[in-house]
Amino acid sequence: MALRFGADVSTADTDYGTVLLDERSGQYWELNPTGTVVVRALMAGGDEAAAADALVAAYDIDRTRAEQDVAALVAELRSSGLVA
Repeated sequence: MALRFGADVSTADTDYGTVLLDERSGQYWELNPTGTVVVRALMAGGDEAAAADALVAAYDIDRTRAEQDVAALVAELRSSGLVA
């Protein structure tokens, strides 16, 4: 499933990863480089499996760990109300 941030969420790339701003609350979140890989894969229309593939390709991690990391990030984005 593709990821879409809510209308009140702004994103900015940084030298370290990506910063998310929830304009409703004024809260910032900073994604590290691996989080950025996951979010980019999902925003490009990929599902969680595609995001895990992107992590495995970009970093020296095993598939199981990549799937766990993707699921954890997606769950956090959902619980924080950042994704629509």
